[in-house]
Amino acid sequence: MTAAPRIDLHTHSTASDGTLTPAELVRAAADAGLDVVAVTDHDTTAGWDAAVRALPPGLTLVRGAELSCRWYGVESAIPLHLLAYLFDPTEPELVAELARVRLAREVRGERIVDRLRADGIDVSWPEILVGAGGGTVGRPHIAQALIRAGLVATTTEAFGPEWLGERYRLPKEDIEVFRAVALVRAAGGVPVFAHPRATRRGRIVPDELIVELAAAGLAGLEADHEDHSPAERAHVRGLAAELGLLVTGSSDFHGTHKTVRLGAHTTDPEAYERIVAAAGGVTPVASG
Repeated sequence: MTAAPRIDLHTHSTASDGTLTPAELVRAAADAGLDVVAVTDHDTTAGWDAAVRALPPGLTLVRGAELSCRWYGVESAIPLHLLAYLFDPTEPELVAELARVRLAREVRGERIVDRLRADGIDVSWPEILVGAGGGTVGRPHIAQALIRAGLVATTTEAFGPEWLGERYRLPKEDIEVFRAVALVRAAGGVPVFAHPRATRRGRIVPDELIVELAAAGLAGLEADHEDHSPAERAHVRGLAAELGLLVTGSSDFHGTHKTVRLGAHTTDPEAYERIVAAAGGVTPVASG
């Protein structure tokens, strides 16, 4: 009996806030025994080409991105993440929106560093940019600078309230979530809500919003994720079944920024096939 393919649909490289380059990431995915891996860097497709060029034999690459979104249906809007798979990376409206969000992240990062320096904390914005390696700059890059300066021991500590979690946290610009779903669909992509019930990450949106998003084109929900409790996973699966949405599972791998390993959670092959069938932007890339 042939073993079911192992499919991880949420990983990050140095094109955003992971610690492995796109080439290293696909090699690590093959070494971890994966058959399919998605590269889903934050608000960018910058890692796609390098991942394709380095694709090891036997591994299939799903090109995607994780979009920074926000729901404005409540006072103090709620941030959320949308995984977008197999979309056309040249679709003008989506390209423009992603460029706007990346620029806003960079401006925000520099302002956070200015605040840290104003308080006598010796971190260097040029050094942080070098550390980002041309990828989308985010708080994890600033966290690495704090670690290098010996001010915190881990990324988790850097994201605590004394540092980037509260005291030096600034709001960031995101894409309105219904607009994000529409843009992904218009680019032939397949949108899946990332870790929708992860209460340990902060506020979550109500199920009613997910019902509305499903009607607007949302294709699926990520259920099996490190930040979901067993009860949260069960809730997501039940909601997906009610709404006819596909269910994914994935590691949300970031390299050494997080302890979770590639393939820690995986997606059922049937759900993966539904994503591929629904996509009209680009196709998965198979090697060997």
